[in-house]
Amino acid sequence: MSERLFDVEPLDERVRFLALLEPFTGLDPAELEHVAASVEERLVPAGEAVLVESGLPGTTLFVVHEGTVELLHKQSVVAILTSGEIFGHPALLTGLAPEFTARTRTDSTIYCIPKDVAVELLSRPEGVKWVAGNLRERLLQAARTMRALPDVRALPVTSMVRSTPLFCSPDTTIRAAAEMMIAEGRSAILVQTPDELGIVTDVDLRDKVVVGGVPRDAAITEIMSSPVHTIGAETLAPEASIAMMASGVNHLPVLDADGSVMGILSASSLMTLEARSPFALRRALQSAHNEEELFAAAADVPKLFVDLMGAHLDAPSVTRVLTLLSDSMTARLLELSIERHGEPPVPYAWLAFGSCARSELTLASDQDNGLAYADTDDPSVGDYFRRVAEDVNAGITRCGFAADPHGVLARTPQWRMSLSAWCRVFADCLEGKDLERMARASVAFDYRQVAGELHVDLALTDIMREAPEHKRFLSGLAQLGSRFRPPLSFWGRLDGSLDIKKSGLVPIQNLARYYAFARGITASTTLERLVAVDEAEGPVQKTEQTLREAFTSMSHLQLRHHANRLRNGRPPDNLIDTQTLRPLTRVGLQEALREVAAAQKRFPWPSGLRL
Repeated sequence: MSERLFDVEPLDERVRFLALLEPFTGLDPAELEHVAASVEERLVPAGEAVLVESGLPGTTLFVVHEGTVELLHKQSVVAILTSGEIFGHPALLTGLAPEFTARTRTDSTIYCIPKDVAVELLSRPEGVKWVAGNLRERLLQAARTMRALPDVRALPVTSMVRSTPLFCSPDTTIRAAAEMMIAEGRSAILVQTPDELGIVTDVDLRDKVVVGGVPRDAAITEIMSSPVHTIGAETLAPEASIAMMASGVNHLPVLDADGSVMGILSASSLMTLEARSPFALRRALQSAHNEEELFAAAADVPKLFVDLMGAHLDAPSVTRVLTLLSDSMTARLLELSIERHGEPPVPYAWLAFGSCARSELTLASDQDNGLAYADTDDPSVGDYFRRVAEDVNAGITRCGFAADPHGVLARTPQWRMSLSAWCRVFADCLEGKDLERMARASVAFDYRQVAGELHVDLALTDIMREAPEHKRFLSGLAQLGSRFRPPLSFWGRLDGSLDIKKSGLVPIQNLARYYAFARGITASTTLERLVAVDEAEGPVQKTEQTLREAFTSMSHLQLRHHANRLRNGRPPDNLIDTQTLRPLTRVGLQEALREVAAAQKRFPWPSGLRL
């Protein structure tokens, strides 16, 4: 935090100001003067961060004397603080990283009360009451600012059109048309005549051929319906439902702005909307009575993903939804396993690593996880958690997330251990003796607790904050940050196929990890790390902003690729044929990769040993 020299207020002015504020109102004059005398006044320029979300724990209680300070959570403004308002107490009292960034909107004068004085003040009954009330209000403010997920029922009908329409000619026989529908798995086929558009559905085949007796060798025009009721691509799902009921049909061709048929919307698609909303699907996962019900609910996750992409959500929002659904699967699998094996003998914590820990999960991600449990001398404890971990790992695989090929799984001993053993592993990673340990640190240090009552954050995060003091460790992270180079030609162009994850996203994730840990910032997501570093370093740093833009654009391209493969009945992967991209998309991808390569070249290698 920058400081400017200015005339410090007399002590009695500080006393008069603080005396009007809770939690200072209950202090006697001598105690109030003691607090006021401990105050350090700072003038903070507009736009500067006083606290950084997921940054170093606070050691100061802040009081806004003059000016305006905004509190931000994940770059959304949670609260605006003006003269007389207090912040910084949650991180000060818990020793954990701040949950909010506090940034000045105007040039502001801040009273800074040192930790020992602040803790004594807030430990009094009046202080405890004030803290409780203040935290409750902040939670309510944060909840009001959280962006709600879109209801799938309000999506345009294009998000429910899964494939291109199936056409046949007027002289096609009913038998041949039915065979085409069966082969393509369709419930309707369109007939394009010289004068009009017709449609034949599975209901027509049943009512007019099987029951009605129309010969199967007759022309398809004998049973087609015409004229055809259609809807525009911009129509919302509820409107389509009304149109379908009003016209008495079960299928509606969807037309684009030029009048061409984009696809066919069926009644069954509209009927499953509620089941495919993010909230309903999460409820279905959480309330599954057994594993088979859970697996059946999880089968709807790819459909929901395609819906969300069709609604044009940004990539961080989509991966956050997938991560939340994965958490729900994991928590329910743990509950079912505990019902089978009995209550845990000691408290435990289920840990997510990698993309799931960073809330960057995709449908092409492997599962990376571990388990920590309270220290004990009972050898049966380890065997209990082995059985639970095996159940959960197998269940997550059945839910669609394959086991990590490198064995980063709670069922393996090196990723399932007591909390003290985990602390030793984290401390050992900081020694940075070889790239193997660096690779393990790059996984383990991207962790997040998903379930369990054993709180590991304080112990493990305290170790991670020691990273700036370990030059060999930082040097190893730096090597990982430049390990994967974007596959650009000498002229900076793309040729052939590209693994968008390995060659585009992983380099940024590695760089962000280095930038954050080198400054003691423990934010979990890649974008949060880059934002936190930007806040800590000030507006003069442009590398982090450039990498944020590149990461966001490539993440969106990755998810679009996944959605396209799912629409075509293929599993998602990260291999993109760059020759098939639209020219502007390809140019944008090239530019993003050039920025990554440039960031790697100007990488700020730490002083000390390289590996």
